[in-house]
Amino acid sequence: MSEVPETLRYVDTHEWVRQEDDGTVTIGITDHAQQQLGDLVFVELPEVGRTVADKEEMAVVESVKAASDVYSPLAGDVLAVNEALSEAPELVNQDAYGDGWIVKIRPTDPAAAEALMDAAAYKELAESEE
Repeated sequence: MSEVPETLRYVDTHEWVRQEDDGTVTIGITDHAQQQLGDLVFVELPEVGRTVADKEEMAVVESVKAASDVYSPLAGDVLAVNEALSEAPELVNQDAYGDGWIVKIRPTDPAAAEALMDAAAYKELAESEE
């Protein structure tokens, strides 16, 4: 079973959300998602300043097996992207919840993250797909 940190929120498209103290959120793909994709070879990041809608495609991760869209779990403005992924996309494989983060956004509705799946619900989803 892949790692599913209890402190994060999740969506059924396999993105995770970490609420930061300053009201922003950090988003990446889950350990389960990176395992399914295999070794990542490229990450296409969104532009800083872009406004994303809830469930909108905002990035692309490509592996030796497939390319997959990364969806925004929340509506908001892109504040930062993980530039390190341009040179080292494998960071997502090595540390999906740490150095492999993809984007930071300022959500339009900060409370919306609370409505996302908790770790227990995401574990059930991931297990049902294995």
